[in-house]
Amino acid sequence: MHWRWAWLAVASFLGGTLNAVAGGGSFLVFPAMLGMRMLPIQANATNTVALWPGQITSIVAYRRDLGRNRRLAFPMALAGLLGGTAGAAVLLNTPQMTFLHLVPWLLLGAALLFAASGPVTRWLERRKQAPHAEGPPRRTAIFLGTMAVCFYIGYFGAGAGFLLIALLSLFGHRDLNEINALKVVATTLANGIAFVIFTVSGQVVWRYCLVAMATCAVGGYTSASSARRIPQPVLRGLVVFIGLAMAAWFFWRNSVQ
Repeated sequence: MHWRWAWLAVASFLGGTLNAVAGGGSFLVFPAMLGMRMLPIQANATNTVALWPGQITSIVAYRRDLGRNRRLAFPMALAGLLGGTAGAAVLLNTPQMTFLHLVPWLLLGAALLFAASGPVTRWLERRKQAPHAEGPPRRTAIFLGTMAVCFYIGYFGAGAGFLLIALLSLFGHRDLNEINALKVVATTLANGIAFVIFTVSGQVVWRYCLVAMATCAVGGYTSASSARRIPQPVLRGLVVFIGLAMAAWFFWRNSVQ
């Protein structure tokens, strides 16, 4: 077996593990896809399709929390569909070399988002415990903000889950389980519509996609329980380190081409 195939399988297994416990699997899977000598947009599309099935089960896990937020869950689902559609369409109309030069900046931005997620999560926990007065729901603002984030999901997506968590918290949501449930709805539908668009447009390289999909699922299933024993700050630090390392590697790669 060629070493590139072996690395794709290993990276996808590790990516599935990261997605199960901390997020950030794309930091490993997307560069591994590019290592298979695919065009940049094909690599991104294949990465999106490979990782999406693992998100579906999350909706089932959060069904009770979604049941308490139906009035907001439906607008966020619609925002996910609209934003994901627009982002995927723009990606398919981006020149390959333009996207390749955007990749290190996208990875750097996503890594910085993960770096900020720890302090913001602690702030949310403190805010959750503080007394507060309930204000009117700002569904229009949340809808527009979610659509903007889901545009990014359709285009690239790494670190977008944290953006949605921050968005919902800023508009008054304090229950982290409910926030995660609403986030999962938007991200799953945004990636789902991107899945369809990338598949129909012929941008998915299925022989690589199926390998990544299978090993990512195995990694998420078999490793989540043991990985949860690792402290969250260590996991977040690992994700940020991987993201920054991948960004640095792509900056270097683009500079020598």
